[in-house]
Amino acid sequence: MMTTRPAREWLDALRTYLGASFAFHLMWEVVQLPLYTIWTTGSASAIGFAVMHCTAGDLMIAAAALVAALVLVGHRDWPSDAFTRVAVVALVIGVGYTFYSEWLNVVVRKNWAYSNLMPTLPIFGTGVSPLLQWLIVPAVALFLTQRQTRGARTAPLR
Repeated sequence: MMTTRPAREWLDALRTYLGASFAFHLMWEVVQLPLYTIWTTGSASAIGFAVMHCTAGDLMIAAAALVAALVLVGHRDWPSDAFTRVAVVALVIGVGYTFYSEWLNVVVRKNWAYSNLMPTLPIFGTGVSPLLQWLIVPAVALFLTQRQTRGARTAPLR
């Protein structure tokens, strides 16, 4: 079956963005483990579950942030058109949600806790590492998505 270029670009863009998001969020979750108390208080299975649970949540947030950005400011020919506008809005949504979620779960509900190694924002108590995660990981995933879809535009249709 023949696929039109815009349909193929959407599919390629989503696959690239979600695949890169999964890989980089998984790596980030593992690397930042010492910044949470579960690193020293949790069993190996609890730590493993937390990493997979958090990575799955990260992937859902990434997908929801991208879809919301596409609905709010996207163009029907995205990713060819309005890529930067969608990327900026998706980043703002992801960082905003993370800021709120970390504050709610650490400060208010106490669902998880930071170790003494976690730098936090004054007043709010939100961890710096998760905020950096939601600036860096989606930015890298979106960069790779844009790079991949630009290359796909020059390739012949299959």
